[in-house]
Amino acid sequence: MPKMKSRSAVQKRFKKTSNGKVKRKKAKRAHILTKKSPKKKRQLRRDTIVSKADEKRIKKMLG
Repeated sequence: MPKMKSRSAVQKRFKKTSNGKVKRKKAKRAHILTKKSPKKKRQLRRDTIVSKADEKRIKKMLG
């Protein structure tokens, strides 16, 4: 039986940490940035951990 392919769209968006958690970028940072405060834009730069509810699904898609 052939190996399962991992989803390349998911690979581009998520990374596994050394602890086994999944990291992601924050949303709302692509456009319409003029009305957002510098503080908000600075906070959106940071990565965050995927919630427990979604983690199992994303790990499965990562392969």
